Amino acid sequence: MYQKITQSVEITVRPFYLDEQSEPEKSHFVWGYHVTIHNQGGHTVQLLSRYWRITDALGKIQEVRGPGVVGEQPILAPGESFEYTSGCPLSTSSGIMGGFYEMERDGGERFEVGIPTFSLDDPSQHVRLN
Repeated sequence: MYQKITQSVEITVRPFYLDEQSEPEKSHFVWGYHVTIHNQGGHTVQLLSRYWRITDALGKIQEVRGPGVVGEQPILAPGESFEYTSGCPLSTSSGIMGGFYEMERDGGERFEVGIPTFSLDDPSQHVRLN
């Protein structure tokens, strides 16, 4: 599990390998990741957009940007959490992901919340990137 707190918003990520969706013989490896976003601050916040930087074991970088997460732009009052699960395919058996969410406080102030960088590792491989 990976955690990071930015401006009273805690992001927790738990990655997991999806063996049933992966085809190593075809260089197709798939991971899921479960994210919890917890507003520990005193203001309501809304997640507006996401940015991911995904790097495979060969150093190939893929950037993903877009509105919200899993089709939603959740609003979190103080103390509330939002959870979602998504996935990431790679052509190598390991990699890393990280990025940020763009958030907005109820007063209109926008800020970035860091997503902790986390490892994507095939559990049958002995070498770990991170």
